[in-house]
Amino acid sequence: MRRESEAVTRTGARAGGDVEADPVDARLGARLAELRAEHGWSLGELAERSGVSRSTLSRAERAEISPTAALLNRLCVVYGRTMSQLLSEVESAPAQVVPAADQPVWRDDSSGFVRRSVSPPLAGLRAEVVEGRLEPYADIAYDRPPVPGLEQHIWVLDGLLDLTVQGVVHRLAAGDCLRFRLWGPTHFHCPGPEPVRYALVVVLP
Repeated sequence: MRRESEAVTRTGARAGGDVEADPVDARLGARLAELRAEHGWSLGELAERSGVSRSTLSRAERAEISPTAALLNRLCVVYGRTMSQLLSEVESAPAQVVPAADQPVWRDDSSGFVRRSVSPPLAGLRAEVVEGRLEPYADIAYDRPPVPGLEQHIWVLDGLLDLTVQGVVHRLAAGDCLRFRLWGPTHFHCPGPEPVRYALVVVLP
């Protein structure tokens, strides 16, 4: 795969030159197009609001690219959703019991990030639980919170995590937990040499 400014271009064309979209990305692209239509915005207007180029937005909606975590975060800010809420809208409605095999997994290959929605958003509940995994030396940055004042608790399960919140770098080892309200940018970094795996509890304000 080839990294573009904020998205990963697909490879593996079918006969005739068409690129086969991942089913999740296809549903995600359709949902992004629906959200833009619901707000009555053109691609140009959404580009101005999100800071994402018009061409990238168009290709994401057509599932021609796999959006990165950073790109989805920018769109979540505009649409007032957490990433889990957005991803849950393209999955079947979660039940009270969420078997491990049914927990949605989303990958950002460009940054070495894997995200498992352990307890997806559910109507009437304010919290969700996410399992994150970063490959050694991988970075992932969010320039703003999807929802200002979002409460987060990050508990490292394996490995080391350098997490920057409000300009302060916190080195977290296995068993350590960092809790905060999210108002500004955050930066996740796995210093290695092993991958880091952590649990993230998100509580809507």
